[in-house]
Amino acid sequence: MCVKVGHTLSDTQSGTFQIPVDSFPETSGGGRMVILLRILKIHHDLPPTRGHTMKFTRRPDLAPQTRIDIVRLAWLHQGVYGKMTAIAKYYKISRTFLYQMLFMAHLQLATLFSDEQFLLQKDHQHFDHLLLLLRLEGKCSLLSITAILKALEYHPNSVGYLSQFFHSAGQALPSTLVMPSQTWVFYLSDEIFALHAPILVTIDAASTAILKIELASERSAETWRAHFEALEAHHFSSLGMASDRGLGLVAGYRAACDMALWVADYFHEFRDLFEVLHQMERKAYAAIDKEDEAARQFARAKSEATLTKRLQQYDTAHHTCEQAIALYDELALLLHLLREALHLCSPYGKLRTPENVRTELTLLFHMIEELDCAAITNTLKPLHQHIDDIVVPFTHAATIDAELRAVVPHDVLDCLVLAWHHDHVSYPSPAKSKHYHQHEREFWLACAAARLGDEFDTLKTLVFDKLDTIVRASSLVEMVNGLLRPYLNSCKGQITQEALNLIMFYHNHHRYKSGKRQGKTPIELLTGKPLEAEWWELLLQQVTNHQNVTDPGALPPLQLMVNNDGRREQWASPPCQAHVEPTGTAEQERRQTVPQAA
Repeated sequence: MCVKVGHTLSDTQSGTFQIPVDSFPETSGGGRMVILLRILKIHHDLPPTRGHTMKFTRRPDLAPQTRIDIVRLAWLHQGVYGKMTAIAKYYKISRTFLYQMLFMAHLQLATLFSDEQFLLQKDHQHFDHLLLLLRLEGKCSLLSITAILKALEYHPNSVGYLSQFFHSAGQALPSTLVMPSQTWVFYLSDEIFALHAPILVTIDAASTAILKIELASERSAETWRAHFEALEAHHFSSLGMASDRGLGLVAGYRAACDMALWVADYFHEFRDLFEVLHQMERKAYAAIDKEDEAARQFARAKSEATLTKRLQQYDTAHHTCEQAIALYDELALLLHLLREALHLCSPYGKLRTPENVRTELTLLFHMIEELDCAAITNTLKPLHQHIDDIVVPFTHAATIDAELRAVVPHDVLDCLVLAWHHDHVSYPSPAKSKHYHQHEREFWLACAAARLGDEFDTLKTLVFDKLDTIVRASSLVEMVNGLLRPYLNSCKGQITQEALNLIMFYHNHHRYKSGKRQGKTPIELLTGKPLEAEWWELLLQQVTNHQNVTDPGALPPLQLMVNNDGRREQWASPPCQAHVEPTGTAEQERRQTVPQAA
């Protein structure tokens, strides 16, 4: 099949030029359309040459809607003798121009209904995936994304379009996870500030999934109470909560979950005490510098009187330096013993009891108080008052110890507890200590495996899972602060709830790249079910589902209705009015068939 084309591009019957197209080979509908469009574009862009007169005038009275009406009338009356001439005369256009518009309508419909539309849909999804990956995985600001899109020649690429895209996506996502049935979790909650607006966050201690994140106006007890009650309404039940001593946070949790445990975060409890150690270290180094300077001044002295004076200065600096070093060493040793006293198990694998921990802590606090330092005395006063809260995790450990000793031999349980302890502390340790703890873990696991035989894997998993439920700190929730910080910096603190919803969805559905959760997503760890697709595909699916639910009255896809009754309707009115009034029974049937398109 060969097609010969020679169209006149003009709205008037004067000043026309021809586009000579000899022929092109037969191709598919989409390919033929592309070839025709390229030929038309090439000839339209050609500069005037000798013997080639090009003049194009656009009729201002033919608005776009009028041109659409012309094409529709020409389409409906194809093959009817004399109708094309009547339409051309009524609108005062050339028949050649009318056929050209009809030809272009054919091309547009061929594009709409050809297989290439799937390529367009695929490209559109690829573009959306790129935007989500740049924003959430790459943590790029909107200005950076715009620059990248412009460099890659993607359109649209304006900041306004990107802002609206992410805003619409965030609107389709919830700020609170919903579980199909009751789920028991241990809360880790915290307050993060964007300028002066607090962001309330609660995550699950085991899976690290963000359960709820909200931008609040204030952080009172009532606000936190509503926060936890919303979690309960979404089928979450609290085993306990670990947090700092925020007044509104603790009061709101106790009002909403009065029977659950509250664990004081160890990092916030002992941070001030370890800060005193850092102050003493700086003072000790300063005293060493003064002693060294006094020694140099003594060496430079010439007269006997100066030597005596400088020697007294050196003795004073040396005595002060010795006191500062001794004070630092004593406090460092006591804090090292304090850190070991807070371990869940003893060096022999026995889980510590609350009574033993209370006794050890009380003794250590008294020994620290004996140090000659006013800053230490002021720091220890609240710790004496909070000692009951500090030993709460060991109460939970005692309960787990009784459960495990009922099913695991006692000597083997001690080996497994030590293996868990070394495995637990190996992750945050530096390289040298990490190798030591890993070696100890393997040693104690080998001891347990030799005693248990075939039951080793089952009992090892049981012991590790039980001990993993003991929570002593809320430090994991701080990673949400680290996750939010790049976005807060890029938007200068002006973050919205929709942006928080996007970040929450990304965190819950992205896969960890390292650590003991490597290859898993928080939502998989929480539900125990693997994800069916990557997080960006799931996000777009949820956005599409939300749009379908919120806009159920959207128009259905365009359907072409073919009239096969063979009748030829005669016009009783001018062609320009034919689109207003029905032309007969076929038109009435069409409007009844597609009522939403009418």
